[in-house]
Amino acid sequence: MIKKSDLVRINQYIWEIPKSFRPDMKVPARIYASEELLELAFRDKTLEQLVNTAAMPGVVKRVLVMPDAHQGYGPPIGGVVPTRYPDGVISPGAVGYDINCGVRLMASELIAEEVRDSINDLISALFHNIPSGVGEGGGTRKLSAREMDEVLTHGAAWAVKEGYGRPEDLERLEEGGAMPGADPSAVSARAKQRGANQLGSLGSGNHFIEIQEVVEVYDEEVARAFGLFEGQLALQIHSGSRGLGHQVCDDYVRELQAAVRKYNIQLPDRELVCAPLDSPEGKSYFGAMVAAANFAWANRQCMAHLARQSFQQVLAGKTKKFDLYTVYDVAHNIAKIEEHVVDGQKMKLCIHRKGATRAFGPGHPAVTPVYRAVGQPVLVPGDMGTASYVLVGTADAMEESFGTTCHGAGRTMSRAAAKKKIQGGTLRQELEAQGIRVRAGSMAGLAEEAPEAYKDIDAVVEVVDGAGLARKVAKLRPLAVMKG
Repeated sequence: MIKKSDLVRINQYIWEIPKSFRPDMKVPARIYASEELLELAFRDKTLEQLVNTAAMPGVVKRVLVMPDAHQGYGPPIGGVVPTRYPDGVISPGAVGYDINCGVRLMASELIAEEVRDSINDLISALFHNIPSGVGEGGGTRKLSAREMDEVLTHGAAWAVKEGYGRPEDLERLEEGGAMPGADPSAVSARAKQRGANQLGSLGSGNHFIEIQEVVEVYDEEVARAFGLFEGQLALQIHSGSRGLGHQVCDDYVRELQAAVRKYNIQLPDRELVCAPLDSPEGKSYFGAMVAAANFAWANRQCMAHLARQSFQQVLAGKTKKFDLYTVYDVAHNIAKIEEHVVDGQKMKLCIHRKGATRAFGPGHPAVTPVYRAVGQPVLVPGDMGTASYVLVGTADAMEESFGTTCHGAGRTMSRAAAKKKIQGGTLRQELEAQGIRVRAGSMAGLAEEAPEAYKDIDAVVEVVDGAGLARKVAKLRPLAVMKG
């Protein structure tokens, strides 16, 4: 059991469990948190799971958790696990089940106040036009076997080619909406079957679509570069690779158990199941993970198209400024091969980000040319009753956290506990009383995502900003929420 006295305080926002804490640790384990957020980390197995990742083969420099961290499968959610490339390992648990769960922010030229009377109609149109909820049906279109392989290979570009969105959207997506290295043949028939009718659907759980208003701008120059201004009407889509990505993770968590034995990998927790990056098993998982990530980008691209149609349906004839443009789209739950400086030397690493977001600074070649001068946009959604943030990546984050920051508020209560404690119908009434319109497929699902079940997003972002992992640009508050 880890105690606070086991941690070394580096500064106001950084704590570290030294490598000497446990004999099998290969690197220190670092925690980004305030005093209050750190206390929450002791309530579950977050820190034990973090220390376990520090014992994985090939880890370098340090393993990390962000201030929104909480217990997950294997590594904690909010965890960052860097391993050597190609002689380290890759782990499905260190990526997560919802591969490339991510966020897309879209914005308009509208002042939110201009369309206040239409917010109810807008969220109703979104709920009607964008399929949501649990299950295998309801996507924008059912994919043939050939189309599925094209989606897994080309991601959002496939969607644009098929008429879902515009070419300029792709310039504002992480990786341009498709990572290279996808291997559709490494994705099981069951995974493809689960995803075949889910493209362009929101799903359930913590996934949402929100109509939002920009209520505060902290950095005018960067906000201008992102096309954001105070009072602006915006839209945020939070979803991932749906059943396909979940199945990919499930398949490889099982399959790589044999690889652990085959390569004699010693692990403190079997949930950290992994394979050498340069092994057939490791290459196969990486190819399948990339394919699932590309599916997620295509999924959000299709939903963005449906959102535009919904806005046109409600606002055409009332205003000429109803169009939505893409600000950016970020990935959570992904592993990438990147170059970082470790102990003064440039090294290629496999960076696992599980419930964590890339936050590259100004001038980095991986940042889209559209934003390269200011740095990568970082999108951090809060819970549906509070706020979301737009931040920008920093040069400091490259040194500190392998160019990584948090991905949201982070849970403090399990979904089961939230459902026991909170009534979905009552929560809906409370949100509506605050002026937040709600559309949900299930009151139980709504209860799972109650604001009470999450950390304080303002406190989480304060740590991120204070630690220099990303810099605040703008704050958005929800006007209407759609849940599956």
